[in-house]
Amino acid sequence: MSESWNDVDTFDTFPKLLVENARRFPADVAIREKEFGIWNLFTWADSLDRVKSLALGLAAIGVQKGDVVALLGKNRPEWLWGELAAHSVGALSMGVYQDSMNAEVAYLLTYTQAAVVLAEDEEQVDKLLEIADQVPSLKHIVYFDPRGMRKYSDPKLISATDLRARGAALEASEPGRFERMVAEGKGTDVAVLVTTSGTTSNPKLAMLEPGPFLRHCKAYLRADPKMAGDNYVSMLPMPWIMEQIYAVGQPLICRNIVNFVEEPETMMADMREIGPHFVLLAPRTWEAIAAEVRSRMMDSTRFKRFMFDLGMKLGMQALDQGKRSWLADLILFKALKDRIGFSYLKSAATGGAALGPDTFRFFLAMGVPLRQIYGQTELAGAYTVHRGDDIDFDSVGIPFDDAEYRIDNADANGVGEIVAKTDGMFAGYYKNPEASVADMEDGWLKTGDAGFVKKENGHLVVIDRIKDLATTSNGVRFSPQFIENKLKFSPFIAEAVTLGADKPTLAALLCIRYSIVSKWAEQKGIAFTSYTSLSAQPQVYELLRAEVEKVNATLPEPQRIRKFLLLYKELDADDGELTRTRKVRRGVINDKYGDIIDAMYGGREMVPVDAIITFQDGTTTRVKTELAVVTLLPDPTVAQAAQ
Repeated sequence: MSESWNDVDTFDTFPKLLVENARRFPADVAIREKEFGIWNLFTWADSLDRVKSLALGLAAIGVQKGDVVALLGKNRPEWLWGELAAHSVGALSMGVYQDSMNAEVAYLLTYTQAAVVLAEDEEQVDKLLEIADQVPSLKHIVYFDPRGMRKYSDPKLISATDLRARGAALEASEPGRFERMVAEGKGTDVAVLVTTSGTTSNPKLAMLEPGPFLRHCKAYLRADPKMAGDNYVSMLPMPWIMEQIYAVGQPLICRNIVNFVEEPETMMADMREIGPHFVLLAPRTWEAIAAEVRSRMMDSTRFKRFMFDLGMKLGMQALDQGKRSWLADLILFKALKDRIGFSYLKSAATGGAALGPDTFRFFLAMGVPLRQIYGQTELAGAYTVHRGDDIDFDSVGIPFDDAEYRIDNADANGVGEIVAKTDGMFAGYYKNPEASVADMEDGWLKTGDAGFVKKENGHLVVIDRIKDLATTSNGVRFSPQFIENKLKFSPFIAEAVTLGADKPTLAALLCIRYSIVSKWAEQKGIAFTSYTSLSAQPQVYELLRAEVEKVNATLPEPQRIRKFLLLYKELDADDGELTRTRKVRRGVINDKYGDIIDAMYGGREMVPVDAIITFQDGTTTRVKTELAVVTLLPDPTVAQAAQ
């Protein structure tokens, strides 16, 4: 199998692999993109032509080896071509999340002194022009989509068409310039800057060298093989390290096809048309799919609900016995997988955060070959995965053959800090050697995650961030993330934040899943006008009470949620409450909602709120409401005192 993969020691940079694929397989499909309802095909030869013209264009406008080229936009073929073009010149590529706020973009561009940004369309150009005065290094903004751009006259703006024309002129005056630039590239040159999650402050930028990165990608392929012609649908943000592996690194090695959906809203329909062989989805997406399935069952007939419940029951029973239920497949799972677009899946992965065991079991029972992966940006992404039928819902599997990990400072139960290293080890943090030294020790990365290795099967179990593990004032130790994952298995709960550090008991802030709770409310004839209005309805509180009580029944008594309330808004990365990969920023939550949290623990039954909500377009609205605090269980200290 691996004989058909490219030799990453010989072709040790992204552009070298592209040139080799275009030489050997020029007519093979490399990329598909859906536009205006039609799937457009691009071969390896097409991709090389576009990368070559963009690279020469960048060289023509003065981009040199060591410069930083930023990319800003949705997942599109132009992103891939732009990244490889930057590498061809010897520049460093830096992806910026397309939904980043102006301040975030300005920080990254200023920090890296980026001179050129490859932007997708008018929306991103507007964002860049608004912050241009804050970024003195910014000289050129290259845009790919010309729609709406005629009204602009800023001298920084260059269309992709114009950039390619400049590249053609350079090629005419210096024949072979592109080939020479690619040949000069080395596997030890820093090529990619990847932002870390930044759960506590501004993100750091991990420097990745193409040689080590590609070797690690090949180790990943040995652990979870993909082959030429296999289909992958690129949906996760391109700046994320795992999408760099799945949409950039692995396809250059094994020549699988990368597919780009038309819009995020058409993702599921487009994925069904492609029928991918493997997918990588964030935990929130797996949770959303599971919630959507349950939501659709709410609208179905009584007979269909009965068949769904029967199929799930049979499927779960078979899963617990390590088997498949042919009857469950017949009456439910075969049609359900086809509806979602999972009929041809050979491999499915989830990473970036922990996925709750209940959601994991749901998809495994369906027959989706779901595997948990685990890793860090600094180690070139994932380095553990479940293999074959060796699935452990509580673990993240075993390491790739190029990875090692150990547990440092373990307690009596074997729980300590996970320390790891891989062939893809980063070259340090960009312009931040102090942080590099602090996070590294003798070639090993201190991950900051707490975990242990199971003696019976050697699987790694990740509990939570060490700094997030909490202890109540009564000495009860708990993992907020573990409880939150259980809560989010409910189709009605979109986000959850578990409270209790240095408090007498555990409580929770919950956000409803508006798309599903609103549908439920309409069926019940409950009137509402907005998210805030819906989340305040007494019937919604009763609905969520039942969901939290289900979770409590699965938890040890000291770790049960005793109070909760429903927030008046969704947690949002734009407000700093979540990272761009949807991890909770607990420090921000504690600061922003400190008054609400204090009121909950102070015994208040209603908490007044007077807040300003800022939307992505900069507009604001004022929210004045009262949040009800639901008490599920009495305070054990109070109960003991009463006795």
